[in-house]
Amino acid sequence: MASLRILVPVKRAIDYAVRPRVNKAQTAVEVAGVRHSMNPFDEISVEEAVRLREGTPAKTIEDIVAVSIGPAKATETLRTAMAIGCDRGLHVEVPEAAEMLEPLQVAKILKEVVDREKPDLIIMGKQSIDDDFSQTGQILAGLLGWGQAYGASEVKLEGDTVTVRREVDGGTDVVKGKLPLVITSDLRLNIPRFATLPNIMKAKKKKIEKMKLEDFQVRAENRLKTLKVTEPPVRQGGGTVENVDGLISRLKELGAL
Repeated sequence: MASLRILVPVKRAIDYAVRPRVNKAQTAVEVAGVRHSMNPFDEISVEEAVRLREGTPAKTIEDIVAVSIGPAKATETLRTAMAIGCDRGLHVEVPEAAEMLEPLQVAKILKEVVDREKPDLIIMGKQSIDDDFSQTGQILAGLLGWGQAYGASEVKLEGDTVTVRREVDGGTDVVKGKLPLVITSDLRLNIPRFATLPNIMKAKKKKIEKMKLEDFQVRAENRLKTLKVTEPPVRQGGGTVENVDGLISRLKELGAL
């Protein structure tokens, strides 16, 4: 079997442990001075790419490249991906002040990256925790004409065949496809490893190629306009009732019955 190449898109997002705040203009979430890290679903994707290489015969997977589309600080995200095990990085730099790119724009950029890098497999998060669109993987697969498996909770690579287990409402769903393929990762796929200090130091020596948005045939014009962003309503405190009759009476008072 010929050596395989894996592409892993990663995104710099507000850290999952930070409580987002709406900015004063109510146009977006406040990002200035807020801690950022790799989108959790993307971190899982990086881990899975590395595990696939570790679980296959030597040199079966010859190259794992991480690609990030974002501001200059996205380089830190790529360094994290390389500390986990990616071989190199590709940074498509987007100005800090630019609007967040929409899934279609991101997918079109990634398609051009795929046309250039010629990967056999793309593993990416099923969604990012900042905009929660959950569309980029499916759009990318459509643009490429590749098969795709959404929300993977288990991935098995055997030759040029990939078996993906997915959790669905009724239990589990198993799909099988031939390479090339796009896989989007669910949270249950794995638990990412911590990047050790030696690997962090090694990652600083790995190559990150820089590109500009102007290098791609994509217009940075969003089709969606955010009218207003507001905080969710404060949740009301709960109460207790002594018995079922009391519960029914309370529900009637609230207009739920």
